[in-house]
Amino acid sequence: MTTQASAPPSTKSQALRSYDVADFPALTGLEEEWRFTPLKRLRGLVGGDAQAATGAVRHEHGDLPAGVTVSRAGSDDPRVGSVLTPVDRVSALAYGGAGQALLVEVAREAVVAEPVRLRVVGDSAEGLAFGHTFVEVGRFAEVTLVLEHAGSATLADNVEVSVADGAKLTLVTVADWAADAVQAQHLKIRLGRDAKVVHVQVSLGGDLVRQYTSVEYTGRGGEAELYGLYFADGGQHLEHRQLVDHNVPDCRSYVGYRGALQGADAHTVWVGDVLIRAEATGTDTYEINRNLLLSDGARADSVPNLEIETGEIAGAGHASATGRFDDEQLFYLMARGIPETEARRLVVRGFFAELINKIPVEELRDRLGDAIEARLAKAGS
Repeated sequence: MTTQASAPPSTKSQALRSYDVADFPALTGLEEEWRFTPLKRLRGLVGGDAQAATGAVRHEHGDLPAGVTVSRAGSDDPRVGSVLTPVDRVSALAYGGAGQALLVEVAREAVVAEPVRLRVVGDSAEGLAFGHTFVEVGRFAEVTLVLEHAGSATLADNVEVSVADGAKLTLVTVADWAADAVQAQHLKIRLGRDAKVVHVQVSLGGDLVRQYTSVEYTGRGGEAELYGLYFADGGQHLEHRQLVDHNVPDCRSYVGYRGALQGADAHTVWVGDVLIRAEATGTDTYEINRNLLLSDGARADSVPNLEIETGEIAGAGHASATGRFDDEQLFYLMARGIPETEARRLVVRGFFAELINKIPVEELRDRLGDAIEARLAKAGS
């Protein structure tokens, strides 16, 4: 199935959507959606038409709490593709190449006290791997889901998330790949009436990681809070894009991403798009991105966008800031006897603290804090 406007798209809502990779023209790097991405580093993920998977990733999970099941769903399952229609060539390639979807179901009215943890693990960056995950949270259910990525892979994957009426989902995604890994992901969230999602996206590892997150609403009262934390080291490319599509009245969204960069050719990209359609009266939305440059040679691109088609909204705004260490903060700490290396560590930890505390899993919070401090210690050695 293909959906395309007869004229070139003038709005995000008119972009080409198709499950067939052949419907998307070959990428050149001149496209607005791809101009920041080093296409050659995506390896075969931007190659020709549909390709067979010659690499693989595996899914791991421990014991599942009551009310949660994990299974496999074939392409004939009506849920697969019901939330997400690919909007770019790589996502369509993943859709056609995945074969089966990992299906995570949370039963209706289940209140799951302990977090559900899943891992996607790759053993080699040789060959292409494709993935598809479908998360279904039933009506009035409440759950925390942690989806971690580790190891080596060249992966294109789609994640569909359906949050039914009155349900609440806290979703934590962690990209802590090995240094040679490449990932291009599309994550789509659909919210029912009075449903709420809190998504915390963490990106630390990998050679190139490009994550596109989109949100749409199906009923009044939906709330989406999207937070992101990323730390790019020398040579890494970490790219995050969001599209929050306010297509229903009286819904809310907040987007807050923070990144740190150090080392030569460290590069991060954040593009935040919020679309408020004419029928989405009463919308309340805000997005902000902050970047901290820790060394020379690092580059952060930050592009917030608001597209508003109605004046009857509760509020809408955006902000972006990129800068170096605050010399006054460092001086304040050093004047009190704290060595410069320790002072820098405290400043960075404080910069990320608010977002790390959004993660409702203590062990994961501690591990991410330790990983950030290890990077800082490596740079200072």
